[in-house]
Amino acid sequence: MSDEPDDAPAAPAFPDSSLRADCARCFGLCCVAPAFAASADFAVDKAAGKPCHNLRSDFRCGIHSDLRDRGFPGCTVYDCFGAGQKVSQITFGGQDWRRTPRIAGRMFTVFTIMRQLNELRWYLTEALTLPQARPLHDELALALERTAHLTDSSPDDLVELDVAAHRHDVNALLLRTSELVRAGAGHIPRGIDHRGADLIGRNLRGADLRGANLRGAYLIGADLTGADLRTADLIGADLRGADLAGADLTGCIFLTRSQLDAAKGDAETALPPTITRPAHWS
Repeated sequence: MSDEPDDAPAAPAFPDSSLRADCARCFGLCCVAPAFAASADFAVDKAAGKPCHNLRSDFRCGIHSDLRDRGFPGCTVYDCFGAGQKVSQITFGGQDWRRTPRIAGRMFTVFTIMRQLNELRWYLTEALTLPQARPLHDELALALERTAHLTDSSPDDLVELDVAAHRHDVNALLLRTSELVRAGAGHIPRGIDHRGADLIGRNLRGADLRGANLRGAYLIGADLTGADLRTADLIGADLRGADLAGADLTGCIFLTRSQLDAAKGDAETALPPTITRPAHWS
């Protein structure tokens, strides 16, 4: 029997299907709105608001099945958290930027804002499923409701939204959630606070990182083979090229599929039950 109080807010289903990209209902916004530079992630430069040369007339990627081989691994790890279809079909009522070019600039701006709001919804939804965060469930539920309400705003209101201020408030609540979860699991080793740390290429093979604060840490190319990341907070951590072979990520919090897509792993990597193993892992 659950010990959840009768008047506690019900935890929403997680993962929330509305926060998953549905490219068939989007007008290729992720292929147009963001800018990217020629690098290990992208084969060419592209300015913000300019369509990628691989975008077809039907808003599909012409090299989707070969993105990694053609030099576009950055595209394979991008996640709009469902912002594409929301902006395309609801915020702009099915109007697309090609047939209605006057809306293009505003549509691309709204997309970048909507993505941020939906990412916050993703984290808040996860937070509401965490038993250790029960003391904050009312605040989390209210923050989720407010954020969801903002996503239903008009294009004009979204453009005027101070999204940075909203992110600041929600992130403060998510940090309090993180502290409760990690303390409740007894996994907060002294001194393991790597928030925003530069751990690029670091040898963390077999490291005990249980309950570590890795929020926003740069773990690009880090060797995390066999590392214990149970109950670690990975929100915003950059895992591009990180080796997670044999690592234990069960119980870690605020991990997204796009972070794993950017990393390397194998059949021995233990993942949270809400996240599927990337197909490109060995």
